[in-house]
Amino acid sequence: MDRSPPSFFNQGPSAHARLAFFALLAIALLIVDSRLGSLEPLRQGVGTMLYPLQRSLLMPRELLARTLAHLSSVETLRSENTELRRIEVANARALLQAQQLASENAQLRELLGARERSAVRSIVAEVLYESRDPYSRKVVIDRGLQHGLLAGQPVIDARGVIGQVTRALPLSSEVTLLTDRKSAIPVRIVRTDQRMIAFGGAEPGMLELRFLSGSSDLREGDELVTSGLDGVYPAGMPVGTALDVKSGSLGTSSARVTVRPAATMSTSRMALVLLIDRAALPAAAAPEPEAPMRRRRAGTD
Repeated sequence: MDRSPPSFFNQGPSAHARLAFFALLAIALLIVDSRLGSLEPLRQGVGTMLYPLQRSLLMPRELLARTLAHLSSVETLRSENTELRRIEVANARALLQAQQLASENAQLRELLGARERSAVRSIVAEVLYESRDPYSRKVVIDRGLQHGLLAGQPVIDARGVIGQVTRALPLSSEVTLLTDRKSAIPVRIVRTDQRMIAFGGAEPGMLELRFLSGSSDLREGDELVTSGLDGVYPAGMPVGTALDVKSGSLGTSSARVTVRPAATMSTSRMALVLLIDRAALPAAAAPEPEAPMRRRRAGTD
């Protein structure tokens, strides 16, 4: 059976002949191009015409790559911002802690200087918290009976007297501040050497001098120190500075003078407890713990 195509479709050379011809032509062109480079202008022209088509075909890929890069950069920025905020908070906390440590170190240096100036054996204590009673001025420190603290021992800082220990527990103690309304301390005016008693003031954070006689020579700015007559506080320790002194008011029996404490009671975190054994003092120099209160009641009566 004849399977050759009809004579109508036989036009020109056969397929094998055309394949051989074009193969030989391609080889000849390759040889000529490699030797002479005559097809380079044609190649450049074809490349120039096809460049817009290539760019248009590559646009989806570039758009996808840019979108992914943008999303990646946004996520990176978010993570970096989160990390920077965490570092900022950590640095702020570290800065606050450093400032607090610097303040405590400064207070400790001042307390060490006060310890060197005092001949009495002492111990450094940290203020834990203030009393919750709104009608009293007391703080709790981290030293107690196991550290040698006893009720009645004076407490000072680098600037002056803070108060005295009123209750000693095994590991902590309660300190009543001079500004407490029930506190009283014998003082001496440095300028005139006159002696009187300072009480906790009605104004928060202040002391008061009450029941002043007409002969009292007291001026604004006079410095007050402990007189040492009570056997509790050593003599010569700074107590405060007189304020609001009016010469006309000193002639009345109800005159009062406000005294600003020398110690920084509201901001001190460290204190110095003088380990004075009151039982070892002479009887004349060691009055009972309630002696200042009796003086106050006597003056009131």
